[in-house]
Amino acid sequence: MRSAYLSYAAKRFAQAVIVILLAYVFTFVVVSILPGDPITNVLRAPQNGFSEDQIRQIIAAQGLDRPIPVQLWTSLSNFVTGDLGLSMRSSRPVTTLIAEVLPSTLILASAAFAIALLLALTIAYGTQFVPKRCGQGLLRGFPSLFLSVPNFVIGLALIHIFGFQLGLFRVIAPDSFWATFFAAIALGGPVSARITEVLIANLDKESEQEYAAVARSRGLGQARLFARHLLKPSSLPVVTVIALAIGELLGGSLITETVFGRTGIGSLVQRSVSTQDLPVLQAVVSLAAVVFVLVNLIADLVYPLLDPRVKLIGGRRVRPTTADDSATATSAAVTS
Repeated sequence: MRSAYLSYAAKRFAQAVIVILLAYVFTFVVVSILPGDPITNVLRAPQNGFSEDQIRQIIAAQGLDRPIPVQLWTSLSNFVTGDLGLSMRSSRPVTTLIAEVLPSTLILASAAFAIALLLALTIAYGTQFVPKRCGQGLLRGFPSLFLSVPNFVIGLALIHIFGFQLGLFRVIAPDSFWATFFAAIALGGPVSARITEVLIANLDKESEQEYAAVARSRGLGQARLFARHLLKPSSLPVVTVIALAIGELLGGSLITETVFGRTGIGSLVQRSVSTQDLPVLQAVVSLAAVVFVLVNLIADLVYPLLDPRVKLIGGRRVRPTTADDSATATSAAVTS
């Protein structure tokens, strides 16, 4: 089992490295080549106000006077070593620019992720044990509601109600606790919808299994049944959904930061787009790809450890569907 897992992990890690490198090459091509010559489009634009001497210095510093294959190899080599280049606009290291705004984005994304998980667990628990006449159908409708409303609409509504009407936070202080909390709600609400849908579907399936009936017949309480027997097998497919939700958090945080006026990666991207700062845009897109690939890699590596029913065959994971799964779960319910 250990050798099979190591082989599986090595294969997944190699695939992740290849995907990251290909993502960087694709980003380089799209940002630096396809839109046109960055020298003409950016440096020589009248509104930027660069002199010819400054343009020549920037061209030499960025290596834009070299052949495209040489530029790609140099850029890729620097990326692997953590050198993201210099900003075309400010001539500051791109790494420094990202490091200045990254903590704010991480705080928002982490808070939104925690809220998304809390909402998903609360709603999923309610759909299993709240009687139908007491609003179970309403709880099951929440994920669809969250998916149908964009996060910027939720953000504007929260600002209007809790910022302007109730005065819980000031719009001019977007980094305060309450401003961050409501920004996290706006970002985490739609993200929680996909997690909740998958969790509810699996809870419905698991609650109909024989082991759940045995546990109920032995007088097991609802909370204990949910925590000890239903939650773990139902949450395993959620691991993959959570990994995909990270990408939604990254994209949604850019919009949410703009709505709430926060200084983060979103504001950096907005400034870079308005000034056509190509190195910064390329770095942000590439780092987002790296985060997305690494999160999915972690999910792939954790899944076999969480679910003992998963078998690793030839570097692939296979989860057989047999009657033994139900028998094993029933035995666990009887002994609990």
